[in-house]
Amino acid sequence: MSAQHFRELPRFLSVGVVNSLVGLSVIYAAKWFYNVGDIASNAIGYSVGLLVSFALNSHWTFAYRGPLSPALAKFLLVALVAYGMNLLTVMAGIHYIGLNDYIAQALGIPPYTLTSYLASKYLVFRAKPGAMSRP
Repeated sequence: MSAQHFRELPRFLSVGVVNSLVGLSVIYAAKWFYNVGDIASNAIGYSVGLLVSFALNSHWTFAYRGPLSPALAKFLLVALVAYGMNLLTVMAGIHYIGLNDYIAQALGIPPYTLTSYLASKYLVFRAKPGAMSRP
């Protein structure tokens, strides 16, 4: 593992914590203050969390200097693929292995995180050859 991975991975994980806290706060606020239903508040919270994640990961984690619109589109696609990996793991754990629902949900986190990190690093925020990254 390179020195860059040792810098980026903790930042990526920290952004994940911030993203989760912001998203959850938005979900709770939408429900509590505006009486928004579960599905709508969840969608709003996750949308805000994804935007926070994109902003922090593009600037702080990966020091991306490229065009933001294509990167955002790729980032959203990566989030969808990572969610698919999470869901596949959870459903396989429950329906094929017979795991407890809560354990299966927890086991879905690593595939989501790994897929998201690797795809973000190598596809979404990949530095162009010769481009200098920020510290």
